[in-house]
Amino acid sequence: MRLNKYGRELDLILLLTGGGSYTAQQLADKLGITRRSLYYYLEYLRDSGFLFHKSGAYYRIDRQSPFFRQLRENIVLNEGEAAFVYQMLDGLDDKNLTAQTIKSKLERYYNMGDISSPAVKRRRRRNVDTLKQAMAQRKMVVLRGYSSPHSHSVSDRIVEPFLIFNEELDVRCYEVKAQMNKTFKTSRMKSVEILDVPWVHEDLHKEIFTDIFGFSGEERIRVQLRLGQLAYNIMLEEHPDSELCITREDDSHWLLDIDVVSMLGIGRFVMGLYADIDVLGGDELKAYIDEQCRVVAGQLV
Repeated sequence: MRLNKYGRELDLILLLTGGGSYTAQQLADKLGITRRSLYYYLEYLRDSGFLFHKSGAYYRIDRQSPFFRQLRENIVLNEGEAAFVYQMLDGLDDKNLTAQTIKSKLERYYNMGDISSPAVKRRRRRNVDTLKQAMAQRKMVVLRGYSSPHSHSVSDRIVEPFLIFNEELDVRCYEVKAQMNKTFKTSRMKSVEILDVPWVHEDLHKEIFTDIFGFSGEERIRVQLRLGQLAYNIMLEEHPDSELCITREDDSHWLLDIDVVSMLGIGRFVMGLYADIDVLGGDELKAYIDEQCRVVAGQLV
């Protein structure tokens, strides 16, 4: 049954997020409307926070649109969690249709379709073994033919590898040229070559920190919250590790003093229990909450 008020808009969103691109005429034909009406719907969605990209005559929705960012904060797995789920599903029978459907969705959304490829597995195993050897010897390596989806390039990277993590899918390195620590995917390296050059930047190596919400990074952000009874109970139920960071203030309030990497996890928690939480410390969190409130208010107008 079509939603009377927003049916066309929802149909248009589904078309433009299904992995394909369409011309204005193709979209109008699929929706059974005129091109003039289509442009009205596109303009309405733009005003609602959706960003569109047009390549030639073809339209698609940018996944960095505010709507999708808010949706990801609430329901989407981070890359490490998605990779773990994918690997678990990869061990199931190929005839399990539910598992194959979920894998297909993870492949499309997280660009991890080659993780289960036998050839990729062999290459990753060789890369990991070489990286471990270099780490034991404290030697630099060249990541040959590293494919970067962010810069859309394939290049060689000279790095000092010092931490393999996330089920050996990732390696933390200090990249000499960039003069900074980066995380590299072991499956995106064509090969790894050990150089006869010792580490010279060991004092700059920084292991990543993972907060209780599952977000990882080098920099930690301190936040302090006052939790009411409900927020306190839910925090302990969903994130038992937080107990060490909580102290009792009085009979009905608790203080949470914790380091986080991203505002996404802590922000989602605060927004979901807004009436039962006071943000006592953390300017970045306060700014994030203010921005999210403005976004929600704008959507309700």
